[in-house]
Amino acid sequence: MTAYDYDLFVIGGGSGGVRAARVSAALGKRVAIAEEFRFGGTCVIRGCVPKKLYVYASQFPEHFEDAAGYGWTVPEASFDWRELVANKDKEISRLEQIYQRNVEGAGGEVFHTRATIVDRHTIRLESENRTVTADQILVATGGRPNPHAALPGHEHCIFSNEAFDLPELPKAIVIAGGGYIAVEFANIFHGLGVETTLIYRGKEILNRFDMDLRRTLHETMEKKGIRILCHEMFKAIDKRPDGRLDAHLQGGEVLTVDQVMLALGRIPNTENLGLENAGVELGKTGEIIVDGYSRTNIDNIWAIGDVTNRVQLTPVAIHEAMCFVETAFKGNPTQPDHDCIATAVFSQPEIGTVGLSEDDAAKKFANLEIYRATFRPMRHTLSGRQEKMLMKLVVDADTRKVIGAHILGPDAGEMAQLLGITLKAGVTKDDFDRTMAVHPTAAEELVTMYKPTYLVRNGERVE
Repeated sequence: MTAYDYDLFVIGGGSGGVRAARVSAALGKRVAIAEEFRFGGTCVIRGCVPKKLYVYASQFPEHFEDAAGYGWTVPEASFDWRELVANKDKEISRLEQIYQRNVEGAGGEVFHTRATIVDRHTIRLESENRTVTADQILVATGGRPNPHAALPGHEHCIFSNEAFDLPELPKAIVIAGGGYIAVEFANIFHGLGVETTLIYRGKEILNRFDMDLRRTLHETMEKKGIRILCHEMFKAIDKRPDGRLDAHLQGGEVLTVDQVMLALGRIPNTENLGLENAGVELGKTGEIIVDGYSRTNIDNIWAIGDVTNRVQLTPVAIHEAMCFVETAFKGNPTQPDHDCIATAVFSQPEIGTVGLSEDDAAKKFANLEIYRATFRPMRHTLSGRQEKMLMKLVVDADTRKVIGAHILGPDAGEMAQLLGITLKAGVTKDDFDRTMAVHPTAAEELVTMYKPTYLVRNGERVE
């Protein structure tokens, strides 16, 4: 007779938690997983997936405009926000069922309830008012938008969660934040015909990305008609008698809009989980502190994904889940590899990036070669669209190793995935130069930049 009901109990049915539960169950382990909302977590239900669908929707006005240059006459188009929301909901529901079925198909047990920790081996199923026990516990509860509760009138604001399901499309919106969520939604709403303003307290949007990408995207968004105010913050949000909102800025300007969206970072979901009952150590922002193997200070309790506040990306949570299974159940201790992670920002134009920015590389390497190309992609030649594409390689001049690759333009995210393999393998600029180009493509620019645009010596640019 076993000492516990389960070998593994997973709290949180997002991408990381579901992967850990499914793979562990497939190994023959007795596994259960609890999710209080909907299986799929932030990414599937209220994050990456619906966001990308809305990005596609918002791109059609430009597609319609561009069609004329290629001989197409497109009738006047109309847009139905409610139809988009309804179709999104159908797709999300389909994916949600797949996530749940995958766990059950592998032999895991699924609970639709909030689960809290009673002690290091006991979990309470809140809606069922009973407890179960597990040898190992994995917390994968993710994160949520920072409510910015210190802002007067924050209760009138929406967050990324609500933006997907607004009862009607606003005529005007102001978005606070400079990260990828704020930038992506600014482009989405603008593309759907909403008067859009983005405010950010920093000097340039998309902190920690390469500065060339940041500046070029900023300029392009403004040319499209998105207003961007840097070095600016909200002072207060007031609701008017007509239901619209007055957003008071620190600089004195008042923006009257239909919606105010806050995209000011995310915080871990650790409140009222009972972690203190087991003695699990938390960090300053409520994140669960883990070692290199995703183990907490309590040796049978683990945590992965956004709740640890390491790298807040869905593929990272999935990777951490696989490493957890290797460590906990396969006798192969494996640390998640958080180095050289490729990522994309689905702005318009989109960004794909992997490795070090020029500024970060200059802090670590004495001699850099910077290869940079700006051009109008072929797809814009007949349409007449003046939007430019940017490609940039950051190379350690001493070893010739490519340590950063950055793209702004169509399909940048797709290219970043392939570049992620390349940079992870440690290839050199000579390897790029030996690679035959695929013509005509935008990506061929990556292997045809033979001469450095400029050098960086000890942090200083040399022409």
